[in-house]
Parts: sequence; structure tokens; C-alpha cells
Amino acid sequence: MTQSIIYTLTPGGTLRGDIRVPGDKSISHRAIMLGALAEGVTEVVGFLEGEDSINTLKCFRAMGVHIEGPEDGRVRIEGVGLKGLSKPASQLDVGNSGTAMRLMAGILAAQPFDTEIIGDQSLTKRPMRRITEPLALMGAKIETGEGGRPPLRIHGGQSLKGIDYRLPMASAQVKSCLLLAGLYAEGETRVTEPAPTRDHTERMLSGFGYEVRRDGATVAITGGGRLTGTVVDVPADISSAAFFLVGASIAEGSDLILRHVGINPTRTGVIDILRLMGADIEVIDPREVGGEPVADLRVRSAPLKGIRIPEELVPLAIDEFPALFIAAACAEGETVLTGAEELRVKESDRIQVMADGLLTLGIDARPTEDGIIIRGGTLGGGEVVSHGDHRIAMSFAMAALRASAPITIHGCEYVNTSFPGFAQLARQCGLKLEEQSV
Repeated sequence: MTQSIIYTLTPGGTLRGDIRVPGDKSISHRAIMLGALAEGVTEVVGFLEGEDSINTLKCFRAMGVHIEGPEDGRVRIEGVGLKGLSKPASQLDVGNSGTAMRLMAGILAAQPFDTEIIGDQSLTKRPMRRITEPLALMGAKIETGEGGRPPLRIHGGQSLKGIDYRLPMASAQVKSCLLLAGLYAEGETRVTEPAPTRDHTERMLSGFGYEVRRDGATVAITGGGRLTGTVVDVPADISSAAFFLVGASIAEGSDLILRHVGINPTRTGVIDILRLMGADIEVIDPREVGGEPVADLRVRSAPLKGIRIPEELVPLAIDEFPALFIAAACAEGETVLTGAEELRVKESDRIQVMADGLLTLGIDARPTEDGIIIRGGTLGGGEVVSHGDHRIAMSFAMAALRASAPITIHGCEYVNTSFPGFAQLARQCGLKLEEQSV
């Protein structure tokens, strides 16, 4: 049983310093998967040593892939080729990670052996038909739990064929799942998305020497090729940087530099939205590392104003909304979010859970079917429950910078899934945070 961790935050403070947040979770997952399926050795630097990406690493070890590390963010993977995985001795446990479950399902649908992917209590509530239905069109045989939710029981020995699939919702996980299945499929697999989503899978496939074709909103690959081992330099995770971008924006007198942050244009919605609200964020020394754009970010405190968030930015900031809701709570006027129903099926119902927490702290927050309306005001103190969601816990931690009384956050043990060392780094920058195990 995981020990429960409680954060207790003393109100006030500023954020100052020069820091680097941990490696990007999305890229870390994909580096393990493609490195395992490549021919030759893949060296990963900057790997996120969080529970989610470590679980992905363990799953591929369980399928016969020799992986050394992680040690100081370094991982060495001896790839087995697209057809070299072996049947695991037991179920594959991905813990809290929807990314791992959905992407691995695409790979495992094409293997000659049966597998079962399981996860923790939070993951067991998340929808999986969005991948199992298009995979079935490709020829896969996958059984789900009740209501199309995990676990996934995947029947091996199926021959897959390419499909032309139009995504019903903007989802990088579904797109990536189908492209990974497409590596094994006969013919061409084409995926068309209704709005841009993160393109790490396409960039990394190209980095491993696999041809990826893009035509507007459609991405396509042809099965039967090969991946070649390479070096993957994982940038700092913009989703983790987001908490500090918001914290430094709302806490008067803050001046913070975040180093080597991934600024992939499919992920920078959080910067765009904060700037629309009046945030002072400077992008310094933009450069490309291993096919991914990175930069240093300098953020200084600024008065924020409420806005209507443009719907086209929603998929580009989908994981950062809990932090953005804290910015909205500290902004002058009303912030309106629409077109974000996807937030209701994340690690928690992030719309409802954030609204409940904001109401506890004295902020007028009204959830809607596909978003929320937040009226900025004075944050009070109180007790907030994270509902096992790492991003909820870290967002409310930053709220303390503007609170008028202490904030207690329950269920912070899940922070380690994406941001090991969060509490220590936040304290180093000036957040008045104490951790307690119960």
C-alpha cells in the first residue's frame, strides 16, 4: 500500500531562482518503447525517473528487452527489433499511466502472444474504447473491463491491416497508438485529427529512421519498415514547468528561469494562454535538440486578467489546465473555458475536482459540461483533496503563493508519477511547503 502524503502550505512567498524541472514524461515513455523495438542500441539522456515512465521501462524488461538504468536520467536500451519481444511471465502493470496503456496496446495488438495490461485504481476508470475500436478495425482482438475500461486483454497472433481513420476527438494517445500498430500493419495507416495534438511520436519515429508522411491534419506510415537505435535527448517537461510558470506569474516579486524546456508547438498552449492573460514569459535561446524544440523560459510576476480561452488552444494545453485554473483564480475578472470535456476523463475529473477545491478556497468556480467559469478573487485557506491526481496536488500547492490562510492538500503521493522531487524544488524556489507521510 502506497503511503499517503499530505502537503501543508503556509501562505505567501515568491518564486525566484534558476532551475531545471524533470524530463518530459511523454517523450520518456516513447523513448523506451521505440528504443525497445529498434535494431541496435538506443541511449536516452534526460529520462524522467518518475513512476509512470519507470513502469513502462519495467514492462519492456518483462518482454525480454535488456535495459540499463535509469541512472541520473541515463538509460541504455538494447533493442530487439519490431518482432523481437517475448511473452511476459505475468500481467503488465502500467500503474497510473494512460499514455503507457494506450500506446502499448497498439504495439501489443500485433504480437504473436497474448498479454494483459493492468493499472491502478485511477487508471481503471479511464476510457479505452477510443483505442480498442479503431484497433479492431485494423484486425486486433482486445477485450476490456466493464464499460470499455481497463484492464486490456490482448489476443496475439492477429495480422493487422492499415486503416484510414478520422479521430472523433483530438487525442495524441489515440493517434500514437494507431501509428505504433501501423508499424506492424499491412499497407498504409492514416490518422486524421480534428485539431493539432502533440506530435512526439511522429518526430521520434523519424528520429529512429522510420518514414512518416504528413499532409495537413493527416499523418501516415506504411508497415514493414525498421527502427534503428539512436540517441534521445529528453527536454524538461513543459507540463511540469507549467506549475512554476503559473506560480511565478501570480506571486508578486517573482523572477524565475526554467532551463531546457521542451517548447514543441503542439504543447505550448500553456504559454499562449498565460500570455493572453497578461503573463510576462520570455522565451530565451530557442534551439533544437534531437528533433525537439527547446528553450529557456524566464517568467516574472505580472497582474493577470480573466479571458475567454480560445478553443483552438485547448488540445495544446490539455494537461496544464489544473495549473491554469489557479492562474484564473488569481486573475482580475472572469475566465471561461469551453471545448475541454476531455478533462473529465483524465486521472480524475479535473473540471469537477478543481472546481470543488477552488470553492473550498473561496473562489467562484462553476463547472460546465465541457469546461468551467472561474471568477478571480481572494484565495483563502482550507483542505483540498487531490483525488489521486498529481496535477491537482501540484496546482493547489502553487495557489498558496496567493492564499490568505494555510492550505492542506491530501493525496500528494501521486506527484511522483510525473514530478519526482517537486516539493524539494518548489521549496528551493521559495514555496513554503511541508510534506508529511501518514
